[in-house]
Amino acid sequence: MTYSVAPVARIGVIDDHEQIIRGLRATLDEQADLKMVVGTGTVGELLDECAKGTEVDLVLLDLRLDDGSSPLANINALTEAGIPTLVYTSADEVYLVRQAASAGVLGVVRKNARESELLEAIRGALAGDVAPGIDWAAAIESDRTFVSLSPQLRRVLELYAAGESGDRVARELGIARETVTDYVNRIRVRYKEAGRPAPTKTDLYKRAIEDGLLPIPRQSR
Repeated sequence: MTYSVAPVARIGVIDDHEQIIRGLRATLDEQADLKMVVGTGTVGELLDECAKGTEVDLVLLDLRLDDGSSPLANINALTEAGIPTLVYTSADEVYLVRQAASAGVLGVVRKNARESELLEAIRGALAGDVAPGIDWAAAIESDRTFVSLSPQLRRVLELYAAGESGDRVARELGIARETVTDYVNRIRVRYKEAGRPAPTKTDLYKRAIEDGLLPIPRQSR
């Protein structure tokens, strides 16, 4: 498949593993129509480089970064900056892929994909095409398990699952303690109906992370 793209497309990479960035730089710089112009460990760092004048046509984004940021927040930040995003990840955690799919990325490519598959996905994304694949299909399929909550319920879940007591949540939001209990029970029912039960506070914490409401815990290296 052949795509019509700019003579040299400028690619940014966001990954907290230096060896991945070096490997992608070597691969991309071998291509006549692609050039890696920036590689950073966080979205914020890449946007800082763009603010300094670096122009980027497409970003390759790892879903799990060491700063604990959520894929949804990262993709939204890149979208607001007008930068298209292609996910490049191990894709071990389907819920992260689901977040990316729901946020409107141009595709999901596994890090163990063949070089030719990666390059085709990049060129397709530059042309505005979605890069399909097994991981993408799995993310769309899993959308039926995503729990949609009202802004108030989301806020209750964010606070309560992060460790706040029911009394503290009530004071923070200016609602009755009984209302907090009612909201938490409603949230648990929603997750149970979606096949993702959360009977304990720890379970609610996990669900909030899975759905991008709380930051992903940092992983020890």
